[in-house]
Amino acid sequence: MTRQQEFRRQPAPARLASPGLVALPAPAEGRSPRKLPACDRSRADASAPARAIPSISIQAYCEADSTAAALEAASADRRLAKVHMEVSGGGIDAAMVACTEARAPNVIVVETTLARTQMLARLGRLAERCDPATKVMAIGHVNDIPLYRELIKRGIAEYLIGPVSTAQFIEAVAGLCGAPVGGHAGRLIAFVGAKGGTGSSTVCHNVAWAMSETLKSEVVVADLDLAFGTVGLNFNHETMQGVAEALQAPERLDEVSLDRLLTRCSQHLSILAAPVALDRDFDISAGACRAVLDALRQHAPFAALDLPHAWTPWLKQVLLAADDIVLTAAPDLANLRNAKNLIDLLEAHNGRQPRLVINMTRRRKRPELTVEELSSALDLEPALVVEYDGETFGIAANNGQMIEEYSRKARAAQQFRALALALAQRAQPKAASSPSPLAPILDRLRVRVHL
Repeated sequence: MTRQQEFRRQPAPARLASPGLVALPAPAEGRSPRKLPACDRSRADASAPARAIPSISIQAYCEADSTAAALEAASADRRLAKVHMEVSGGGIDAAMVACTEARAPNVIVVETTLARTQMLARLGRLAERCDPATKVMAIGHVNDIPLYRELIKRGIAEYLIGPVSTAQFIEAVAGLCGAPVGGHAGRLIAFVGAKGGTGSSTVCHNVAWAMSETLKSEVVVADLDLAFGTVGLNFNHETMQGVAEALQAPERLDEVSLDRLLTRCSQHLSILAAPVALDRDFDISAGACRAVLDALRQHAPFAALDLPHAWTPWLKQVLLAADDIVLTAAPDLANLRNAKNLIDLLEAHNGRQPRLVINMTRRRKRPELTVEELSSALDLEPALVVEYDGETFGIAANNGQMIEEYSRKARAAQQFRALALALAQRAQPKAASSPSPLAPILDRLRVRVHL
């Protein structure tokens, strides 16, 4: 059974945006932002430092047609080639709904024509309701420095004065989410097993897939098990090049070369596959490993690192460099010992604990340690406890599918989605409650009380 690839990226045709006033930059100490004349703005944009804009998601809610046209033209610009952007109307009201969803984007752009007092109140509430990982960029029509400073205090990441040009918007996005060459932007999440056969790769691939589908954000899965990696099999995409070429020539690794090595599996998920070759010897240096990690950080908001069960200097470096670590263990004594050693090492070097996944519990006719015994011995509560389900996992693996693709009702599918949201530092979406038929009457009573 072959997975069908579906990619639908249809950038809007480039259109000329109407000229506008320059965006107000963040005020420095003792210095107020100033406006550039129209003749100087193009030179300012052209001389701005180049920034690497990773694969992020942007949702814009405009009120003016000219603003929507400028943002649509920006989405077709080569500098935002990796950005997934949707432009629609609705203003603040539509943005309030979007910021509470599980698929909240990396950046919400909202245009408003409200006056100063109303703008502060509405945008302040919007910033409070948004996920902490989501940045809010506001486009207003009030040119006031105290207003700008008050918006920044209330959690608005950037404020632009409309009408906004395409170049100004691109520069604002680069300032918010871009990183200078050599800088870090994305998060590295390392997945490692306490012992061989614990299912760490399965957890890694399913969590990465759930993260890309739930957040609609770019995710890269890098398979660092060069000899026996399974990312190509699990995603039903065998490739001739991938992570080995990146590690062997790190000095040539840039955005263009990394794009060529990646294999696109879905609209928001790419894999950096392992060669799975036993006739080649791989001598991985710490410097090469560091270069690949930096490239992954700049390429996508999230990179899932599928680590082999081995112990080498470069694997230790990857674990210590990761922003988050998921440790998968089975409920037996050998896993307990190895997990304890890994947890002690991470606490000694980084002062933090990994996220523990206890996999394949309640397997029939197999003696095992209980979850309580494992968590007590490790002094760590599990982030996930996955019960053994040989049929579901086996069929999904043979089909080259993720668990949620094969069966959305499977309990493991919901667990992987919850872990993906936790790793992305996103809250679980709240179920929308149906409004009470008495709500209009209660609202009128509240108004009378206030009067």
